[in-house]
Amino acid sequence: MTPPTAAPADILQLARRTLEIEAAAVSRLRDGLDQSFLDAVDLILRCQGRVVVSGMGKSGHIGGKIAATLASTGTPSFFMHPAEASHGDLGMITGRDVVIALSNSGESAEIAAIVPPLKRRGARLIGMTGNPASTLARESDIHLDASVTQEACPHNLAPTASTTAALALGDALAVAVLFARGFTAEDFARTHPGGTLGRRLLVHVRDLMHKEAALPVVDERASLKAALLEMTRKGLGMTAILDDAGRLLGIFTDGDLRRLLDDDVDVRGAMIADVMKRGPRTIAEDALAVEAARMMEQFKVNGLFAVNAAGQLTGALNMHDLLRAGVV
Repeated sequence: MTPPTAAPADILQLARRTLEIEAAAVSRLRDGLDQSFLDAVDLILRCQGRVVVSGMGKSGHIGGKIAATLASTGTPSFFMHPAEASHGDLGMITGRDVVIALSNSGESAEIAAIVPPLKRRGARLIGMTGNPASTLARESDIHLDASVTQEACPHNLAPTASTTAALALGDALAVAVLFARGFTAEDFARTHPGGTLGRRLLVHVRDLMHKEAALPVVDERASLKAALLEMTRKGLGMTAILDDAGRLLGIFTDGDLRRLLDDDVDVRGAMIADVMKRGPRTIAEDALAVEAARMMEQFKVNGLFAVNAAGQLTGALNMHDLLRAGVV
């Protein structure tokens, strides 16, 4: 059977209407937040175990995302399928846990079946439903109203606005708990060590810098030729110039060499002290690698020298090091 065709304008109109209905549903949730929401935040903050999220069907998909968001923002959490819970998975729940149960109708048979054993175990129950008069709402310690006036589905049947509302309310709960807990961007990075944010917030200059024998350095009395040989051996496109006390006096880079050649300087006879740039920019070895990237971009340089708390030269890194580490 060939499906009926629809005019592009009608399709766009329906899509816009869908977004309008779902946006309105979320807006009503915002206006309806009350003491119950604050009580739910407090219950999660005081939880000594884990937050277990459960839901059937589309509510289950939303519940899985809520559990993942909670877990990644400092609240130990996991999703439990309610049908599996009735066949042994209830053993994962203890009296120290908080359960968030999702059901738009509040009458899901699978959810209703696990409420009594949850109560017997002493677990606290937060119900998130679209029906404040439902069984789940009545049996919950705290009820969060996620009701919507209509679904975005043109037949008012497929879970659309209701699932969007539940997802948004779950996000609001997770973010509120995150804020109340004092969860920082650095904390977030620690739960995402394999992601871009983890690399940006957990990798420090000291983790990437070239140091000791790999650090390009020459004495201030060295010739330019000796400095170029050191740059070639170390492969960073630059070298540090130190005084007799080991203090950093200057820097010489590949770019400086090109400028000397353009100026017809006698490269063979020049001394490094006469052609180096004095007072080079440095970065603390304990600084985040992303800060090194910011400095390189700001000052349009490809490398930096790193120093310790006493201001002593300890390492060097360039943009290629940051690229390899996935910091930029």
